[in-house]
Amino acid sequence: MYNEIISHIKDRKTTLIEEWIERVKEEADERMITVVSEQVFQRTSYEFVDLILLSLSEKADYQDKLQLFSEKVVRLGWPVTFVVAGLRTFTHIVHDDLIAQGVISKEREGEYLEFLDKWMAPMSNEIIHTYASTWEKTVSLQKMALQELSAPLIPVVEHISIMPLVGTIDTERAKLIMENLLEGVVDHRAEVVLIDITGVPVVDTMVAHHIIQAAEAVRLVGARCMLVGIRPEIAQTIVNLGIDLNKFVTTSTLRKGMEKALEMTNRKIVGLEGAL
Repeated sequence: MYNEIISHIKDRKTTLIEEWIERVKEEADERMITVVSEQVFQRTSYEFVDLILLSLSEKADYQDKLQLFSEKVVRLGWPVTFVVAGLRTFTHIVHDDLIAQGVISKEREGEYLEFLDKWMAPMSNEIIHTYASTWEKTVSLQKMALQELSAPLIPVVEHISIMPLVGTIDTERAKLIMENLLEGVVDHRAEVVLIDITGVPVVDTMVAHHIIQAAEAVRLVGARCMLVGIRPEIAQTIVNLGIDLNKFVTTSTLRKGMEKALEMTNRKIVGLEGAL
């Protein structure tokens, strides 16, 4: 039975894959199919069937290929439910084709289907496990990359640095902001730091508290902190919440903040003679 099935899949590989592709396309979310080209989808489908055949041969490189395949489908954005459902669909396609080609009799249909299900179950479990591990690793790396980019302190001129904040600020990110801010102030020998909240969608009590803490920490290491990019709706929210920002120099735009920062370091912007 085992050898019959392997030989049948190898002999009918192209036909089985074409039928499988048509079947999964009918059952899959159209948006998922359209995110990759037809060529990539075809190639990945062949890799998937090759992996199924490889799982039967128990070759040493099976686990490595399974890992690579899982990483690939994660990058393609295919959910694990789609991959596992595809495996189940392939099982039924092979079973139906075995009957259609007269390889098995009607009396043995149930026996072969049970064998195919048992054969595919370990691979399905391995795909779920490997896929989950790959996904967790990918998410972890993405999170680290985003954290590294989420709160940079940028020196713009001597003794003046800017920290542009974009997106929602939670407790974990606030801790990162504090660390980057203090390290950057010392490393860049900043005297004035501008925290630009233009890209922060919501400033509530918690966000304001984190910003105030950051400003206090900056003051303790000998620098001054300025809050810039306060939009009208943010100003209204701050007033309504009764948040005290009197310890800050605040401005509505980064440009005004830079002008004030230059004044605070005994400098100013001047026009050049003959400039247009």
